[in-house]
Amino acid sequence: MTHAHETPIEERLRHSGLRPTRQRVALGDLLFAKGDRHLTVEELHEEAVTAGVPVSLATVYNTLHQFTEAGLIRVLAVEGSKTYFDTNISDHHHFFVEGENHVLDIPVSNLEIGNLPEPPEGMEIAHVDVVIRLRPRKA
Repeated sequence: MTHAHETPIEERLRHSGLRPTRQRVALGDLLFAKGDRHLTVEELHEEAVTAGVPVSLATVYNTLHQFTEAGLIRVLAVEGSKTYFDTNISDHHHFFVEGENHVLDIPVSNLEIGNLPEPPEGMEIAHVDVVIRLRPRKA
């Protein structure tokens, strides 16, 4: 059921089973407007504040987790203390630049994974995440 005059993010939220509240729409617009990206809760909160969106850090955190559960974004844990949210939900892997806390996509065609272990009985492998850590070369 599409509502007249919905924005693309409102349609996306509804299609994913989420009610397009003012805050979800505002955060979704910020999150998806710049193409595929990797953001932390703090980075999106900072963008929201800069854009004049009145939202708390807790609301950004909760909204990103709702978007994840709805299949709109993926969680990417590359460091113990930092969680990134990835707007690209297709199968792909990542470079992580240590010291800069920067995440880059690796196209799935550039990496082949084989010899995966058999999952325990009654389980199946849902996804394989590869994170390749980078650092500047020492002179």
